[in-house]
Amino acid sequence: MTSMTPEGLIDWAGPILSGALTTVQIAVLAYAIGLLLGLLGAGAKLSPWAPLRGLATAYSTLIRAVPELLLILLLYYAGAQALDALLAYLGMAGAVQITGFATAVGVLAFVQGAYMTEVFRGAILAIPSGQLEAADAFGFSRWDRFHRIVLPGMLPNALPGMSNLWLILIKDTALISVIGFNELFFTIQQAAASSRAYFLFYAAAGVIYLLMTLSSTALFARLERYVRRGQPTEA
Repeated sequence: MTSMTPEGLIDWAGPILSGALTTVQIAVLAYAIGLLLGLLGAGAKLSPWAPLRGLATAYSTLIRAVPELLLILLLYYAGAQALDALLAYLGMAGAVQITGFATAVGVLAFVQGAYMTEVFRGAILAIPSGQLEAADAFGFSRWDRFHRIVLPGMLPNALPGMSNLWLILIKDTALISVIGFNELFFTIQQAAASSRAYFLFYAAAGVIYLLMTLSSTALFARLERYVRRGQPTEA
């Protein structure tokens, strides 16, 4: 049996670091996809086309209402069965297997996209309408209007919400442990169970998550100072 002393923690250092790296990979990929989904969702909710607004509203409302844990279980256990049934209906043979990594990235990205939709929508609405009208008056294309006016204008307002969603995402990666995927929390659970040094390993997990969130907070704070450069500050 693994030692209950710090030497036991050293024995598990490799798997724990590997799990932490996997956690970061899941979070980064899910966040990047969530950013894209959020931009698309915000654009759809601000669209003059009613069906598109309705679709985006349904997406952000329903996904935010369902627990992430339920979505993970549905995709991992029921998703493969649904795809197998669809392939069989289409007359195509084959067994679909959804990996834990794909489940984690897919579900967390989908959830992040729903929340990002509302963050970006609010940030875009905060842009002075005169700036957008001036862009239209000068004949800006949609791309020029987005990257010259909308993106610089919304980022200062969106970054606090984006930072909060990233911190929540880091912690939500622990939910994937329910399907036995070797991310940080599942590895910690294995180490604690095998050694019975529960306090030691769960405390170590807390420290690792804390280091992740503190470093992320510092990075977002620096990024926010950068995008707000030139703006007036309170005395």
